[in-house]
Amino acid sequence: MKILGIETSCDETALALVEIKGNDFMILKNFVYSQIPIHRKYGGIVPEVAARAHVEKIPQLLKRLGRRKGEDIGVIAVVNGPGLITSLRVGVELAKTLCFAWQKPLVAINHIEAHIFSNWLTPAREVKSQKSPPEADAPRAQKVKSILFPALCLVASGGHTELILMKKIGEYKKLGQTLDDAAGEAFDKVAKFLNMGFPGGPAIAECAARGRADAIDFPRPLLDRDNFDFSFSGLKTAVLYELKKNKSKIKNKKYINDVCASFQEAVIDTLVGKTIKAAKKHNVKTILLAGGVSANAWLRKEMALAIKKFVPKVNLVKPELKYCTDNAAMVAAAAHHHAKKRDFTDWEKIDVDAGLSLG
Repeated sequence: MKILGIETSCDETALALVEIKGNDFMILKNFVYSQIPIHRKYGGIVPEVAARAHVEKIPQLLKRLGRRKGEDIGVIAVVNGPGLITSLRVGVELAKTLCFAWQKPLVAINHIEAHIFSNWLTPAREVKSQKSPPEADAPRAQKVKSILFPALCLVASGGHTELILMKKIGEYKKLGQTLDDAAGEAFDKVAKFLNMGFPGGPAIAECAARGRADAIDFPRPLLDRDNFDFSFSGLKTAVLYELKKNKSKIKNKKYINDVCASFQEAVIDTLVGKTIKAAKKHNVKTILLAGGVSANAWLRKEMALAIKKFVPKVNLVKPELKYCTDNAAMVAAAAHHHAKKRDFTDWEKIDVDAGLSLG
């Protein structure tokens, strides 16, 4: 089975062609066009600009795909929510057009489910040429990980922070979500306070590596509550007040490093604490990380340490760094189990849902 994945939910334009043979995923093509350079000058993502960039880039990626008639593609998969509604429409309209032109079945994929399936994309080997370096879209064999259920997935990105209980493939229950800012959004906003540019996560992580995580006592929102919801708006405000109170230190690199380290520690303590609490209550066998924030090295380290200390029998599975952010390979991977069950969507009736929920 070869699945064409399409991802345009936010500010990455992505196409991927994935072939599934048994439990192996062969990523034949994997194109991701990032709009970060476009949005950086605005300090954040502008929905209309993002949609326009998708429209401009899609024809180029289709040309690189090299399947003018869809000759060897069995299924088309597209994200139809959640996300920016104008961006989602670009991908969905492309999928509808290809389904009509190529007469292929369609699978509509929830963006959160796609992120979860980034954990199934684990390199088994690289296909390399003796004569020249491998191309970015060279075939890569992927081995599906043995993930024990029930599994708990922490999805943390610029737009989402959720804890999803996965009883088995395709069966989800949302345990908690952010009540305001997502974790990645909080990173971006704090970086904006510090004039670090966009996106903020990598810049803050770099400074945090040189700072003291215990320098400033920032709050851990909702960590002591008996639920699995998140809130980062108050933490973001606490950082803003700290910076206003110490205006004279703004140009002091050591102080900024300490602010970044203390802020990052507060976010990660909250993410890890809530995840471990949920893992204990639901007796999970695996904890999965997903989303852009899951690329944070400190989060990965702290989650591993917490699991070893509090739930040592639980296995931790993390996606490869290149699959943490939005991509279409994870969309195709998520579509696989739908296609096996013939859980197809009528391409004439598919619509987008900016607030689509999983579980």
